[in-house]
Amino acid sequence: MSSKNEQKQEFLFEKVNYKILLIGLAIIALGFILMSGGGSDDPKVFSEAIFNFRRIRLAPTVVLAGFGVVIYAILKNPIKK
Repeated sequence: MSSKNEQKQEFLFEKVNYKILLIGLAIIALGFILMSGGGSDDPKVFSEAIFNFRRIRLAPTVVLAGFGVVIYAILKNPIKK
């Protein structure tokens, strides 16, 4: 085979897209970490900590922002030379 017939393998995304994608996944993971906890050690005792601001408002907002970053990374048009 000659080298003329060989095609250069190209990735679907550019390097920047993958970096943005990883940042988005890290933001999503942070949101789920913020949602964790708030339970009671004793199952017979109800804990109001599950309804605090961090778990009800902040964590879902962080997760949605992470999904937005991931969607941006997928839709970002790579600049072809």
